[in-house]
Amino acid sequence: MGNSFQVQDRFADGAQYIGGRLRSGTSGRRHDVVNPATGETVYTYELAGTADVDAAVAAAREAFPGWSGATPAERSEAMHRFAAVLAEQADDFAYAESLQCGKPVKLSTEFDVPGTVDNTSFFAGAARHLEGKSAGEYDGDHTSYVRREAIGVVGSIAPWNYPLQMAAWKVLPAIAAGNTIVLKPAEITPLTSLMFAQAATEAGIPDGVINIVTGAGRDAGEHLVGHPDVVMTSFTGSTAVGKRVAEIATSTVKRLHLELGGKAPFVVFDDADLEAAVNGAVAGSLINTGQDCTAATRAYVQRPLYDAFVQGVAALMETVRLGDPFDPKTDLGPLISHAQRDRVAAFVERARAYATVVTGGEAPGGELADGAYYRPTLVAGAAQDSEIVQAEIFGPVLVVLPFDTDDEGIALANDTPYGLAASAWTRHLYRANRATREIKAGCVWINDHIPIISEMPHGGYKASGFGKDMSAYSFEEYTQVKHVMYDNTAVARKDWHRTIFGDR
Repeated sequence: MGNSFQVQDRFADGAQYIGGRLRSGTSGRRHDVVNPATGETVYTYELAGTADVDAAVAAAREAFPGWSGATPAERSEAMHRFAAVLAEQADDFAYAESLQCGKPVKLSTEFDVPGTVDNTSFFAGAARHLEGKSAGEYDGDHTSYVRREAIGVVGSIAPWNYPLQMAAWKVLPAIAAGNTIVLKPAEITPLTSLMFAQAATEAGIPDGVINIVTGAGRDAGEHLVGHPDVVMTSFTGSTAVGKRVAEIATSTVKRLHLELGGKAPFVVFDDADLEAAVNGAVAGSLINTGQDCTAATRAYVQRPLYDAFVQGVAALMETVRLGDPFDPKTDLGPLISHAQRDRVAAFVERARAYATVVTGGEAPGGELADGAYYRPTLVAGAAQDSEIVQAEIFGPVLVVLPFDTDDEGIALANDTPYGLAASAWTRHLYRANRATREIKAGCVWINDHIPIISEMPHGGYKASGFGKDMSAYSFEEYTQVKHVMYDNTAVARKDWHRTIFGDR
């Protein structure tokens, strides 16, 4: 894939998108977007300050009456045009996503971009199906019904691992429900969020409905979450930062949606298809270089299959091709930064004191030495309570542990603070059903790991947060439910008034 546009030229006016146009930030601090595959700077811009957040919120507030007052059909039509514009610009989006993240181009072209187009099409249709409970006379004297209304200006914060998809997950249900939004993408990966907002404007979505502020979390992010005109915050990121977001949102009595960390278990029972489990473990642990909160990170394998599973995963990991993200043959790109690569490597180095690194455990040299690359890594022999089993690493590292009984396997799967995603591998219907019931996670796959679809919700249990992205369930986060009740009697003095004055 060639360089379809020059980033510095494309965003020469700045990395803030407010009221339908690009503008420069006002923080007085500049920031570099770096290609993690080469270490080269691809874009330099001025970070957002609090004044930029204020301007974006004001633009969203001004746009809210018109957008929320549009008919569902009008919002739906605009969002269908939005999906079409995204599809037309798919190559540019894939290029920019791979450039800023180091994603292999086959991942950005086959997963990130088409997934976002599909998500947009889904919410374009869902905009016409915001339904409340049917009307009825529940006490005999009144007719009740439920209105589902937009809540106002949403302030959302998205992470750097899937910048385009996370922007879509935040923006689409919010605007489909009639809200307006200010999104703060990660300052290291703003390009596709800005392009997403530009595409919405091209599709005819009114100015101010979607605004982007690109700044640091402690400045722009905290100011956005605490802004008095922001009525809801949706945050995706680490559990530690999510706690801080919750503190700020709670102090201003905002609605809050959190999609936080994960440490997904991958439970292989002794009747599983071993080949399928090995393939699934490698794919599920290495997607996006392991920088995925639903990635398979803890493989629990019942004792009869354990040795063969370890051998099979190690052998398959060693065939994975690291390389230039823009080479269509590349399987695994770099981590998002050298700092993240070094953080992942430190987990593995500490684990050598108590576990065995079966394969990987090092950064490649040669032509890849300048990038933030790390080899696919399999760790065995760690204890359940060890750091590498319990902590979110966010890199291409899979740890494998044996178990004996089904009870033990499910107990181990549940034995971390997280509960975002999990998978179970078995040919046995009752084992599969038990796993889906008893594993405490927002998504449990059977004989697969990773696939997501627009029609189904995504969100976690426990320290992985609460609330849902995608699907019609996400509207629970972005709408206000209002009960409306009409008197049907036309009687001036109701029977219940006697509890306040007079007799029957």
